[in-house]
Amino acid sequence: MGHVLAAGVSGFLGTPLVTALREAGHDVTRLVRHPAQTADEITWDPATGHLPEDTLEGITAVVNLAGAGVGDKRWTPARRQELVTSRITSTTLLARALAATGHPEVPLINASAVGYYGDRGEEQISTADPPGESFLAGVCVAWEAATAPAKEAGHRVVHLRTGIVFDPGGGALEEMLLPLSLGIAGPIAGGKQWWSWITREDWVRAVVHLVTSEVSGPVHLSAPNPRRNASAMRALAHAKNRPGLLPIPLFAVKIVAGAFAEELAISQKITPDDLLADGFEFRWPDLDAAADHFFAR
Repeated sequence: MGHVLAAGVSGFLGTPLVTALREAGHDVTRLVRHPAQTADEITWDPATGHLPEDTLEGITAVVNLAGAGVGDKRWTPARRQELVTSRITSTTLLARALAATGHPEVPLINASAVGYYGDRGEEQISTADPPGESFLAGVCVAWEAATAPAKEAGHRVVHLRTGIVFDPGGGALEEMLLPLSLGIAGPIAGGKQWWSWITREDWVRAVVHLVTSEVSGPVHLSAPNPRRNASAMRALAHAKNRPGLLPIPLFAVKIVAGAFAEELAISQKITPDDLLADGFEFRWPDLDAAADHFFAR
């Protein structure tokens, strides 16, 4: 197949993505911030602009997931700055390096999030809709804008506007496992808000698909069937054979998650129209079946 340069791929999403890319026949070289230890690693430092000159030689696609975790620490002023800076510096460095290669056929598949839209209530959201006004929306706007050097040089640029990613091995669902097991994970902040979700398996499969697709611009990485929060929590609790009846008020979530709790209360009704039109088939389009699969493992 091809040779993919991948950044920010040591975590919950990146690790299985590298495996899947290799299983699909791609060679993968990983950008790492520690001294390279294996032949498939190259050391870089976005903060200082360090990227070895020959890094992009022979590369047929770039996948960039680099950025500080959104939900793993409280949003102090310093953390907010890190959330922005870690995304902008890494994306800008790669976009400029791509633009300088003179090979516009090499695409940039760059992470983003549905947080771009902010709270949209009952509105059916499309990729053409404007951004919201929340902090996370501002992060996503700046993040996507940082790809401009590559886009202006003619590269196909994809913005992975990712919804809530579910898998028991990490992310949002891992945080819910204990309350689900105790039967106390009910609707959050009233439960009427729309959650646009995707399994980690389908997220990985979608990114592998997009590496060789012709799709460009923002793409929704979310399942075809968004669910209201109360319905989603019932599906997860049912699969876990627990009642899940105890409502969780927003203030309680804020005690644990701080300002990030606001993101769990916003409503975003999103469908993956571009992915579906491009022929991508979800393995887990329905949350009930996905939840049963998770807890049957």
